[in-house]
Amino acid sequence: MRLVVAIGGNALLQRGEVLSAENQERNIQRAATALIKVADGHDVVLVHGNGPQVGLLALEAEAFKDAPAFPLDVLGAESQGMIGYVIGQVLSNGMPDRKIATLLSRTLVDPKDPAFGNPTKPIGPIYSKSDAQNLTRDRGWVIAEDGENFRRVVPSPKPIDLLEFPIIEELVTSGVLVICGGGGGIPVMRGTNGQVSGVEAVVDKDLTAALLARNLKADRLLILTDVDGVYQNWGQASEQKLERITPAALTTMSFSEGSMGPKVAAACSFAKATGNPAMIGSLDEADQILAGIKGTWVSD
Repeated sequence: MRLVVAIGGNALLQRGEVLSAENQERNIQRAATALIKVADGHDVVLVHGNGPQVGLLALEAEAFKDAPAFPLDVLGAESQGMIGYVIGQVLSNGMPDRKIATLLSRTLVDPKDPAFGNPTKPIGPIYSKSDAQNLTRDRGWVIAEDGENFRRVVPSPKPIDLLEFPIIEELVTSGVLVICGGGGGIPVMRGTNGQVSGVEAVVDKDLTAALLARNLKADRLLILTDVDGVYQNWGQASEQKLERITPAALTTMSFSEGSMGPKVAAACSFAKATGNPAMIGSLDEADQILAGIKGTWVSD
């Protein structure tokens, strides 16, 4: 089968955990154990998140006062290289006979997307309420609730196209496991003169993964995160895990825009467009999700 697998940034770094090279590599080692099982015998394209990592890079850039901070598209490229390097190396060590390539890739967005006026994408570490208020005052950041804590949120426009798609398709067809679209892809727009330039935003990696999966005519879209599936009424006494559900049924429910919402939207768009199932669940249960034993399956 041809699989597109999306791994959340929080699956690579546990919530509240210090973003150190050691912690990140340990989590990626854990992720690799699950991914190797999924990749065995299948064509795989891997898309990873970068929320914690790109947020830390933004903090580091802000802290250095002798030069202007880099924009989010450049920081997105940095995080693609950093995370893609570690994932690629760990997978290569675990699958020495498998051809693996990490590709810096750009995602085209619409500069008129309404998301630019309504930031929803969480990046960086979690903050207390008082720290969040100070950051809003001192740096002008938009801060939103994230569970019991707070995180910085930035615009997250919808992906329109992947500029490196022909290269990705060629590599996959040649049997290469491709790591691409990191952090949803480096966000870019095309000007009236046809030239491409970066955009101050972070594209949702699940929506990019769904777009990539549709274009590649993938058999499955597997979205891996730090929870074991999609829940109706999450966090309430009436919460209920959804194990098998149609896109039509999911559209009658509401999910958080900053976390599960994009995953559900991505799964629904892929299932409706292709007739193939999309799956959402825990990284540690990836092979069981693919087998239909765990997670949430979205299909008509």
